[in-house]
This record gives sequence, structure tokens and C-alpha cells, in this order.
Amino acid sequence: MIHTIRWGSNCIYIIDQRRLPQKKEWLVCRSLQDVITAVREMAIRGAPAIGVAAAMGLALGSHSIKTEKYGTFRRRFLEMAQQMKLARPTAANLRWAVERMIRIVERMHDNNVKEIKEAIRKESQIILEKDIEINLKIGQNGLGLIPDGATILTHCNAGALATGGYGTALGVIRAAYEAGKNIHVIVDETRPLLQGVRLTAFELMEENIPVTVIVDSAAGYLMRKKMIDLVITGADRIALNGDMANKIGSYQLAVIAKENKIPFYVAAPISTFDPDLKNGDLIPIEEREPKEVISFAGHLIGPEGVDAFNPAFDITPAKYISAIITEKGVIKPPYRRSIRNLFDTEDYSGT
Repeated sequence: MIHTIRWGSNCIYIIDQRRLPQKKEWLVCRSLQDVITAVREMAIRGAPAIGVAAAMGLALGSHSIKTEKYGTFRRRFLEMAQQMKLARPTAANLRWAVERMIRIVERMHDNNVKEIKEAIRKESQIILEKDIEINLKIGQNGLGLIPDGATILTHCNAGALATGGYGTALGVIRAAYEAGKNIHVIVDETRPLLQGVRLTAFELMEENIPVTVIVDSAAGYLMRKKMIDLVITGADRIALNGDMANKIGSYQLAVIAKENKIPFYVAAPISTFDPDLKNGDLIPIEEREPKEVISFAGHLIGPEGVDAFNPAFDITPAKYISAIITEKGVIKPPYRRSIRNLFDTEDYSGT
């Protein structure tokens, strides 16, 4: 299993996903700003992985605060936390992880600063380890939705590279393969940064899971020809009513799947849910640099000066989602009630 991020002695090592699959290189982050840059420039990406990176980045940054006074430390830490929150606005996991680290600082107001720094770093490692454990549970919970002999379409990358390890959507696929099910995975390329062909296909080939790559625009053709049995994606944020934000292109896949009576499943940890948002229209959508659309591998492929629009995510309404697979089980419509129950039945802390 690929591990995306880990602690060094006084630094964080991140697999630079911009280099994959040609090169497997570790990016060394020695400061909070290094981690923020890695997140913004998508050296590390995927909602759960961004959450882990946010926690570890704040732990790293806290050690640069040179004071023994709690009030001064708290003020500077909150400034760092705000910087981290702004790194990428759509993924709920990033905000969830930042707020979790803030709560530790707030709770430990009677401790000395050294103890607080140690607690923050320890918590970041717990978040990483727990993320892998959660993904394994998601895989097992989704196993029953995958028929033997299924051909599965997935979009973007929701695998080990997008998480602490194992994956969400790919975690379900891995669990099916490990259970001996005869499956085949169709991976769309996922323009403009090609996370499907570069990352998902790479992960599946590493584990000898049968995979075929298609261009994004071929998905509808395959579904209409009954060559796809189900679609499964990850998510970056899920609203209270079940609407979800995911990589741009997810919405059209869900609509086409519904038209062709093909199940469309979403796999995500509870930390991806945002019960404070009533529906998907309230989810902020990140817009990235136009050059990502008109360039390929650093080379201009469109006419010089042409305008481009580059939303990184879209919103899939709940009515197109057959089920959402979480570490607490599989939830189905009506989502508002099911999602509220996830948070009402326990004091959910993300662990």
C-alpha cells in the first residue's frame, strides 16, 4: 500500500503527486508554508490526505513559534490555522483537521507551550493512522455493493494517494479484489490534471487489479452500451441533504448513470460531511489557474491568450447518489435524516 505522507525528524515527507507515475519523489516540507504550498500546488491532493497534511503542517508550524507564553502562542497558532484553511476551500477535511488542532490548543490553556506542541504533533500522527483505519472500514462496508464480475467506473483519484492510505472509493475496490471478486476497473483520465490516468491507474497496476483507461468523454458511451455495472467516486464535501462536491466531471457521470439505471456510489469518511450546510449550493467551489486547461505537461496546447475557465469541483445533487459508504456503514436516502443521525447518535470527534 502506498503511503502518501509521513513524519521525518523535523520535517514532513510527502510523495510529490505531480511527478507520478514517471517518478516517485518525496517532497520535503520544513515549514508550514512548505505544506501550504504543497497543498495549493497539488503535490498532495484528495480531501482526506489534505486533512492529514493540514494537521501535520500545523504541528510542524507550531514548533516555529518561539514563545513560552500561552496567549502569544495561541494567537500565532490561530493565524497559522487561518492560513491553512485558505489553502484549498472546497474540501471539508481540511477545515475539520484544522479545527481539531485548534481545539487541542484551546483545551490546553493551563499547560506549558512545550506540552501543547507535543500534543499537537501526537494528534497529527493519530489523525494519519486513524485515516487508514477508517478507509479499511469503508472498504469492508462497501464490499457488499460490488457484485462478483463487476466492471466499475471511477473518476479522479480516491485511492491511497488521496488519503493517509488504502483509499475511499479505491478502498472499496481494493476490498472487493482482496475478497476474491473478479472485478475490472474503468478509469477516466480526469482532465485537466489527469489524476485518473496518472494516479488511479498507477495505483491499480501496482496491485495487479485489472484496469482500463478511457478519455473522459467516453464514459457515457460505455454506460449506454451496458459496459459499466456501477460507478464509485470519493467526495470532497457532503452537505446535510446528501449533495456532494467532488472532482469536476462527477455530476455528469452521476446524471448519465441515473439515465442508464446504473448505481452511483460515493465513498467518504464522516470528516467529509458538513452538516452545517443545508445543501450543495452552499459549498464553495475552488477555481484554479486557467493555464491548467490550456497546457499539458507544461506545454501550451491552446492558442496563446485564449480564455479558459477551470472549476476544480462540481456539485452532484443527492437524487443522483444511490448510497454513501462511510466508516459507520452505508447510508441511503433520505440522506438528511441519515446524515443527521451520524452526528446525533454520538459525540463525533473524528476518531
